Parts: sequence; structure tokens; C-alpha cells
Amino acid sequence: MKVSLPQPFYYKAGKRAVLLLHGFTGNSADVHMLGRFLEKSGYTVKAPHYKGHGASPLELIQTGPVDWWQDVEKAYEELVADGYTEIAVAGLSLGGVFSLRLGYLKPLKGIVTMCAPMTMRTTDTMFSGIVKYAKDFSRAFGYDEQQKDALIESIKREGMPSLPKLPELIQDVRSHVDELYAPIFVVQGRLDDVINPKSAQIIYDTVESIDKHMKWYEESGHVITLGTERKQLQEDILQFLNSLDWQE
Repeated sequence: MKVSLPQPFYYKAGKRAVLLLHGFTGNSADVHMLGRFLEKSGYTVKAPHYKGHGASPLELIQTGPVDWWQDVEKAYEELVADGYTEIAVAGLSLGGVFSLRLGYLKPLKGIVTMCAPMTMRTTDTMFSGIVKYAKDFSRAFGYDEQQKDALIESIKREGMPSLPKLPELIQDVRSHVDELYAPIFVVQGRLDDVINPKSAQIIYDTVESIDKHMKWYEESGHVITLGTERKQLQEDILQFLNSLDWQE
């Protein structure tokens, strides 16, 4: 069976646009069901890939937060260039961090953060996520044991020079969260074992938004968009988006 890499998507529906942002080592597949749901509800939805994501782990380790942020800005500007004057953003994990950053740098109608970290674990822990990504990639593409071991060995040998920049990015964004005034919906899975769930409370308490909401999903882990409560999450996000003061 032929396996293909996930692709970015852009579903044009209505005049209201939503930028969907995936997490570190993730890809558009993590937000695809949410994207389709919002499209069916009348929203235009764009989900880019960050450089090196949705690709070989050997490509991923050659990239870093500067590259990924450029891809977020590019996707936002593409929506603007296509005539979308009202844009909301919803981001998972690192995508949630980028959503917050967009919120104090660009005009946004609303922000949804899903399991977004405000602290980061050690670089060793983060690098283990890269190794896991390599294992998953090997399995998906039918690598035999020798090929998988060779890939992982190559990853470990080369390392990821940009990785220390990731906690720096998160800390920088955290220092600017009090500059956020757009309506915001903070989402957190209670069973999240990837980030410190207290991050949700930090975001909620620090933003200056008058219209702010937070919800804990008791049966959900980190990739909440694919979890057992995903349908409830979709409905909650739609309700939040529908409540915004859209002009169209």
C-alpha cells in the first residue's frame, strides 16, 4: 500500500477565515477533522505546514523556530492577500504558542489555544520527541529494522542544533501574553503528559482580553484534536467563533 505524506490544506467556504496551526513534530493531519468541521460550518480554513514538518525527520532537524514562524506569517499574509479581512487563529501545542504570538503582532478576530505550553521541558526530552517522530515515520513508510535503526542513528548523530531556540521562543511569547486583547478560548486536556497543564491557567490569567474563556477536557491528552472528546471540542470552538463580532 502506498503511503503519502500529509499535505497542508486550504478550504474556502465563507468570508470568515480561520488559520489552523499544528504542533511541534506534528502536521496538518492533527487539525484536519477540526478544519473540515469548520468548513462545513461556513468558515474558510487554512492549515499550513512548518518547514520540515510532514516530511522526513532528516529534513526536520535542519529547521528551527525562525523557519516555522515565517511559515505562520506567510499563511496569515496569504489569507489577507486573498481578501480575508477578518481572521481568527486556532493552534495546537506549539501552534497555540504561535497563535498567541500572532495575537500581539497581527489583527485577529479571536484566538484558540489548545494544550499550548508556557514552559518547556529539557532539550533532551524534546529531542526524544524527534526520535519518536523518526520511529513513527519509519513505521508508516515500511522501513525494515535495519533501515529504521540507520535513520535513528543518523538523527542522533546529527542532532538538532536549533532545539535550544524552542524554549527561548516560548519564554519570549510568555513575556508578551499580557499584550493580548483579542477574545480568547483556552483549551487544555486534563490528561496531557507532554506539557505542564498549568500553562493553560497562566495564559488565561495573563491575557488582558475581556472576552476570555477556559475549558478543561477531563478525558483528553495532548493531541486533543484527535482525542475522545474531539467532537465536543469542535462544537465548543465553533460556538466560540460564532460568538465573535464578525462584520460579515
